[in-house]
Amino acid sequence: MSKYIITQNVADCIGCRACEVHCKDKNNSGPGAYYCRMIEVTSAESSPPQIDYVYLSCFHCEKAWCVDACPTGSMRRRPKDGIVHVDEKTCVGCKACITACPWTVPQWNPETGKVEKCDLCMDRIDEGLQPACVTKCTTGCLTFTTPSAASQSARQTFAEQLLHNRR
Repeated sequence: MSKYIITQNVADCIGCRACEVHCKDKNNSGPGAYYCRMIEVTSAESSPPQIDYVYLSCFHCEKAWCVDACPTGSMRRRPKDGIVHVDEKTCVGCKACITACPWTVPQWNPETGKVEKCDLCMDRIDEGLQPACVTKCTTGCLTFTTPSAASQSARQTFAEQLLHNRR
């Protein structure tokens, strides 16, 4: 598992897609390639229907199917922090990683003939910075954190909601 994750407070997200825009800008990703995506989810059960936006980027899986599927070893896991990334120099563009990923996270860039994907802006992480999508989030609903800190935060929020509901 990656040492880092990006979490989202769905309630604070307004669906502005600033995360997508700044990610594309930072990575100069090709047409149609999105390293992170904001997915619109509509609840027809409420009137008027409620619209939420769910952030989706690479999960940097511990047992990454994209890494296992890559015949050239171009899809790699960085040993020091578990970030899954593409070595652009050795990628032959076979798209095996795209097919293998259940979330279709790896993206095809027709301009380069190679696969691209979210690497959590590992160059920024190495400089002590956060990923572009997080730093440029309009409402601050994205958080760059560790899995244990995210779990602790979720438990704390749940406990506070339970306490509030009992009053």
